[in-house]
Amino acid sequence: MSGGDMAKPLLGHRSMEGDPSITPAAGRTIGVLGSGDFARSLAIRLVCSGFKVVVGSRNPKRKAGLFPSAAEVTFQAEAVKKTDVIFVAVFREHYSTLCDLADVLAGKILVDVSNNTEINHHKESNAEYLASLFPACTVVKGFNVVSAWTLQSGARDGNKQVLICSNNQEAKRTVAEIAQVMGFTPVDMGCMSSACEIENIPLRLLPAWKIPIFLALGLFLCFFTYNLVRQVIHPYIREQKNKFYKIPIEVVNTTLPCVAYVMLSLVYLPGVLAACSQLYYGTKYRRFPDWLDQWLQHRKQIGLLSFFCAALHAVYSLCLPMRRSHRYQLIETAVKQAVEKKMNIWVEEEVWRMEIYISVGIIALGLLSLLAITSLPSIANSLNWREFSFVQSTLGFIALVISTLHTLTYGWSRAFDENQYKFYLPPTYTLTLLVPCTVILAKVIFNLPCIQQRLLRIRRGWEKGRYVKFVLPSATGEYASGETSSNV
Repeated sequence: MSGGDMAKPLLGHRSMEGDPSITPAAGRTIGVLGSGDFARSLAIRLVCSGFKVVVGSRNPKRKAGLFPSAAEVTFQAEAVKKTDVIFVAVFREHYSTLCDLADVLAGKILVDVSNNTEINHHKESNAEYLASLFPACTVVKGFNVVSAWTLQSGARDGNKQVLICSNNQEAKRTVAEIAQVMGFTPVDMGCMSSACEIENIPLRLLPAWKIPIFLALGLFLCFFTYNLVRQVIHPYIREQKNKFYKIPIEVVNTTLPCVAYVMLSLVYLPGVLAACSQLYYGTKYRRFPDWLDQWLQHRKQIGLLSFFCAALHAVYSLCLPMRRSHRYQLIETAVKQAVEKKMNIWVEEEVWRMEIYISVGIIALGLLSLLAITSLPSIANSLNWREFSFVQSTLGFIALVISTLHTLTYGWSRAFDENQYKFYLPPTYTLTLLVPCTVILAKVIFNLPCIQQRLLRIRRGWEKGRYVKFVLPSATGEYASGETSSNV
C-alpha cells in the first residue's frame, strides 16, 4: 500500500508551491461577492492571512454582523470598485444577478468557487458559464475543493491543495499567491477546460473505495449465506430446532472474521501475482494487466476494510456473553450437569485451545491496528520508505501468518469431525484458509535463495533475453573485428 496516496498532488499536474515566481500577496484588497457560509469562511481566512477584505452583499446592513469586524461589508457595486481580485461566492443560478455590474467588473479577476449538485450536471462548467457572461473579465476556477470548515480552521485541519485553472497565466499566478499566503498549496490544473473536472472532484463519493467496499460486501453476503445455511437452516430442517435468534449476533460474528481474514490475504495476493508475472516474463518493464494494476492500487483500502471487520468481530465476541440466549444456555447446561451428577467437566484440550485461540487473535488484531495506523497519511509521511515497507510488508505478512494460526486453532480437529459437515458443507473456516495459505506458500517459495535472487535482479533492471553489444578497442587504437555480448 502506498504511503502517500491520500496526501500527494494529482498526477499530471504541477504543484505551484515553492515557485520562485510567486511573490507574497498579503496586504492587498480582496473582494468577496456573496454572504453565505462559504463567503463568510473565506472572508475570515483572508482577514487572518493579512488581506484587506471587502464583501459585496445585496443587504449589507443585515449581513454585516456575520462577518469579522475587520472586513468591510458594503453593496456589491461599491465592493467591486475597491479591488481587482473578486471571489464570486454565489450559486450558478444567481450569476445573472451580477450582470448589472458588468461594466464595473470589466478587466478584473473573478475567482469562481462554486460547485454543482450533480456530476456533469451542465454541458459547460460553472467557470466557463461565468466567463461567457462576463467576457471582459478574467475568470479563474479555484478553492471549490476546499470546505468552509477548512477555511475557518486553517489548512492544517483539512486538505491543503487548491486546484486552479484558467486561460490566463497571470491571473492564475495572482490567485496562487493568495492561496499560498492563506496556507494552502496551489496546484496548476491547466486551462479553463479543466474546470469541469475540478468541479466534479468534490461530488465524487469515495472513488477509491467503491471496488473494495463492493468486494467486502460480496464476501460478507457469501459467507453470511453459507453460515446461515449451516447454523440456522440445517438444524431447522434436520432437527426441527428454531435457531433463527442466532442471525443478528452469532451468524454475523461468524461471518466477520471470515471476511477480515480473506480481505487481509487479498492485500498480499496481487503482490504474489505481480512477482509471478515478473518471473515468467523476466522483466519488470512489462505492464501488468489492468485488473491487476487496479488491484495493486486498492490494497490500502482493502487492508483498512479488513481491519474494520476484525475490529467488529472483536466487539461482537465481547458481547456474546451478554445475550439472553447465552444465559439460558448456561443455566440449561448447569441443570443438565446436576441431573447427571457430573462434578468435573474440565476438558484440558479445550481449555488450552481456547486460551491459545484468544491470545493469538489479540496479537493478530494488534498487528492489524498497527498496519491501519501507519497507512494514515500523517503517520506514513513521518516514516522513511524502509520503515514503511517493514511495517506494511513484513509485519503485514506476520499478521497474515498469525491470523492463519488463529483460524487453525479455532478449527482444531473439527475438519475431521463428520458432524461438522452440515448438508455435506465443510466448516466455514476451511474455506477461508484457501487464499491465505496460497499466499503464505508463495511467499515462502519466493524467499528461497534461487528465486529471491532472480526476482531481486529483475526488480533492479535485469531483463531475460536482452543483451548489450560492445566491442573492445585494439592495442593500436582500432576496434577489433569481434564483438562481445553482455547481459544488462
